[in-house]
Amino acid sequence: MDKFRHVLDLFVKYHTVLGYSFLSLLTAGGERLFSSVVFQCPCLAAWNLPYSLVFLLVPALILFLLGCLLSTRAKMLMTGCCAPSHGDEDCEAGLGLCVRMAVCCNITLAATVAPITWIAVALLGGGFYECAASGSGWVSRLLCPKQDPTCQEQLPQVPCQQAKPQQIQELLKELKAHSQVAGWILIALLVIMVLIFTSIIKCRSPVNFFHLKFWKLYCKKEQELLMDETKKHATELAEENVKSFFDGSQPLEYRIPNAKEWEKISLQYTFDPKSQYYSVLHKYVNRKEDDDNIDM
Repeated sequence: MDKFRHVLDLFVKYHTVLGYSFLSLLTAGGERLFSSVVFQCPCLAAWNLPYSLVFLLVPALILFLLGCLLSTRAKMLMTGCCAPSHGDEDCEAGLGLCVRMAVCCNITLAATVAPITWIAVALLGGGFYECAASGSGWVSRLLCPKQDPTCQEQLPQVPCQQAKPQQIQELLKELKAHSQVAGWILIALLVIMVLIFTSIIKCRSPVNFFHLKFWKLYCKKEQELLMDETKKHATELAEENVKSFFDGSQPLEYRIPNAKEWEKISLQYTFDPKSQYYSVLHKYVNRKEDDDNIDM
């Protein structure tokens, strides 16, 4: 039981890394299955390049859009962003342009994990690139300067193992080498980009390491408790309304935050060490308490 609890604690602690790792493995497995079962290079000069680009880029685009669509931070940032302004106080509590751009970059970077994995695995496999490059006039001129005069005509047949003579068919090895080098370069660029972005975020952090740990822990627990209380109050309100409907009685009065209050705690928040508020909810309830004390 202690071992199971230890494993569970590790999973909770590293759930983000494990989640991205599982997503990458799932994407890689899907790409290999997709390329071996669905993808069939037409081996035609006019179709090799567009056919391969569609199979390489369209799934990556779909994965990127799904990543943005399923991102909780993206939903929070976009929900109500086009609604009419509700006053200067809300603007003051909201995000500045630079912070909004940083949040958007973070969301975009997280959403690119799956599509970059798709493209990188496809390039390492070589199938998509071999088909696309064999139909490219630029690649054919690069590979066939001293080959047989029929090289450019035969090159589109290389992915289907139908090119003649054998010397032209051996160009498939060179195409695969190009693809794998491009795949590793893409992976290296992604790692460098993540490293640079993470370093900038860490260096620009308004708090030190242990204070940041406390802040993240507080935000996590606050969200968990908020969801629990939201579910509890929503269930109680729904039960009371349904009961009153069937009984024909007046429902009990429930205290529900109004739209203005929901809006205030739904804003994105940037930490200010001077105020010591760890979230927009923390800031709202303390300011509300201070206002109540002033009115009294």
